[in-house]
Amino acid sequence: MNRLTTSWGTFALTRHPEDPRDPLRAWDAADEYLLGHLADAGTDLSGTVAVLGDRWGALTTALHAAAPGALVQISDSYLGRRATRDNLARAGAAPDAARLLTTQDPPPERIDVLLVRVPKSLALLEDQLHRLAPAVHEGTVVVGTGMVKEIHTSTLRLFERILGPTRTSLAVRKARLIHTTPDPAADPGPNPWPYRYALPADTPAPALAGRTVTNHAGVFCADRLDIGTRFLLGHLPRDLGRARVADLGCGNGVVGLAVALAEPGAELVFTDESYQAVASAEENFRAHAGADREAEFLVGDGLGDLPPGSLDLVLNNPPFHSHQATTDRTARRMFADARRALRPGGELRVVGNRHLGYHVTLRRIFGNSELVASDPKFVVLRAVKR
Repeated sequence: MNRLTTSWGTFALTRHPEDPRDPLRAWDAADEYLLGHLADAGTDLSGTVAVLGDRWGALTTALHAAAPGALVQISDSYLGRRATRDNLARAGAAPDAARLLTTQDPPPERIDVLLVRVPKSLALLEDQLHRLAPAVHEGTVVVGTGMVKEIHTSTLRLFERILGPTRTSLAVRKARLIHTTPDPAADPGPNPWPYRYALPADTPAPALAGRTVTNHAGVFCADRLDIGTRFLLGHLPRDLGRARVADLGCGNGVVGLAVALAEPGAELVFTDESYQAVASAEENFRAHAGADREAEFLVGDGLGDLPPGSLDLVLNNPPFHSHQATTDRTARRMFADARRALRPGGELRVVGNRHLGYHVTLRRIFGNSELVASDPKFVVLRAVKR
């Protein structure tokens, strides 16, 4: 646990799930820079303050002590929202100290201060600025923040095109601020999200070939079929009968959809910690699996909402980044989660870059790992719960 010191107090902050062995903090220099700027500038926080992209709730937790008006957080991350709740509670905040909205929820009707933690996904930033623009007025204070490596010319162009004239600050501890002056006359044009494209004719899962898929902004590889997913699609288990199958970290859900189309008796569960991802997966399933086909769609912490021993097969293409940090922590948690949720004899099948060494992690967690397929970049591995 780390302590963030601000003009409004010192706050003990953690990520979610809390892990004392995790060396990554719940805040960084960009969060500090923004909070320091608001205090130094004497920014009026008495109106509606909206915080977009607050990764682990550091901004929201600090601002609850400073903003007498309405405080709203908008996040695409289930884990980030859970961390925010925990951090607010630890700070002694009232249960209604902040409204925690998802990127799929209707935004506030009026925003007087808009604070933006620049996300890794430029698409998600574009989509959310489009969604929030109608609530921004001529007097709205708009300040973004991010590390220097996260703020590009394309980032600034989005702020300028959608909201109004934009400039950046000097860098402090490798962080920058973005200042935008809202222009009510600005015409940002239509929001291009969600984005739709047709899967290629040579997709390894024949039932998917040529089908149009929907991708909400922020979903990994939203404009094309991810090459790792493509490789996994060519090596899915067959003859599953009435198996209960989870697409863990489902993204737009094409892996689970491929199983649903090829295995009419299989029962599907789609789960991801991204609200945008699960919304995409559900739209794609409803569009292509048929109106009578049922499935579960869960936004949550992996398979944590499922009972132990309730699954026959887990399919997984795990991420190996947490925002800008490269880490296998998420994959390790997903594999352990899969083992808990699988029945004895159930299988986890995972695709990953060869260099990540997932076979070692699987042997540690499951006691076994088998190579299903490989190419110069990827491996598909299976592990069975004994």
